[in-house]
Amino acid sequence: MAHRNLPRPAVVYGIDIGKNLFHVVGLSCDGTPVQKVRFRRDTLLQFFARAQPSIVGMESCAGSQWLARKIQALGHKVRLIPAQFVKPYVKSNNDIIDAEAIAEAATRPTMRFVAVKEADQVDLQALHRIRDQMVGSRTRLINQMRAFCLEYGVPLRQGAGIFKLELPLALKDEGNGISPVMRRLVGDLYADLCRLEERIRQVTREIEAVANREDVTRRLMTIPGIGALGATAVLAAIGDGLQFRKARDLAAWLGLVPRQYSTGGKQTLLGISKRGNRYLRKLLVHGARSCFRHLDRTRDRLGSWLDGLQARMHPNKAVVALAAKMARIVWVVLNKPGALYERRDPAFT
Repeated sequence: MAHRNLPRPAVVYGIDIGKNLFHVVGLSCDGTPVQKVRFRRDTLLQFFARAQPSIVGMESCAGSQWLARKIQALGHKVRLIPAQFVKPYVKSNNDIIDAEAIAEAATRPTMRFVAVKEADQVDLQALHRIRDQMVGSRTRLINQMRAFCLEYGVPLRQGAGIFKLELPLALKDEGNGISPVMRRLVGDLYADLCRLEERIRQVTREIEAVANREDVTRRLMTIPGIGALGATAVLAAIGDGLQFRKARDLAAWLGLVPRQYSTGGKQTLLGISKRGNRYLRKLLVHGARSCFRHLDRTRDRLGSWLDGLQARMHPNKAVVALAAKMARIVWVVLNKPGALYERRDPAFT
């Protein structure tokens, strides 16, 4: 009788996400399964609305961000876990066992979690993904048209701008040997290319409008090598960046730090790990390459650092090192409200 007033042990829930069916396992404070249930989409939220505030874990996958926001609004603490970090806890191939593994992984003190995104972050990320997909489609379309023309002995120079100047001239030239059928097909593909580029411009303008409207992105664009695309991609991917304890954690999450192989007390550093958000890493590396080539090193505080870097390593390594430094500067700008990257003016030095 004396034990009736003791607090009820906290329950940690793990959810195995499906399209319509969701398997939920609850673990007690000592890791013992105390509940195993299955819900449809319309009854899952009703269950968590009645449950006591708890920790709810789920894999970071399609649909997890929406579900995390809904469950978080009900007073629970949601932990999104990358699928590769859940895998070591999976004992067999079963949905209930998967949910149990997710709940167990959510309780680990050293586990790494994915931040829950707001709806506007998801929208901005979708704009970037659509634009990136269309840019890839544009490249494939240009390569296909170039290959078709080459089959008739008409080489076109590389580069999208030069290609768009030379292709109409090749199609108008009746003496270059291109057959009427191929001329018509390539003409249709070129019209598709023009429509695709107009769509890319529309999405780019929409992204730039967000960059000019948000205070965070305006501050990020003060960093050399980061423009509207890079600033909004950072905002969509990491938000306020509070999930990273220090600047190096952000660079490591982006895969811009050396990969390590350690054995027998000997540590070997390899190339960069290339983990994390590949799209954001690509934008930072491209921005670093542009900054490496065109930055006025006499007016920027990075100038002397880049000069020393360039003197002792290959330019490609220097570009990646600059991208890693840019990622660290991004973390500082995000975590210190009002912080800007201030360039050095020789007139005041």
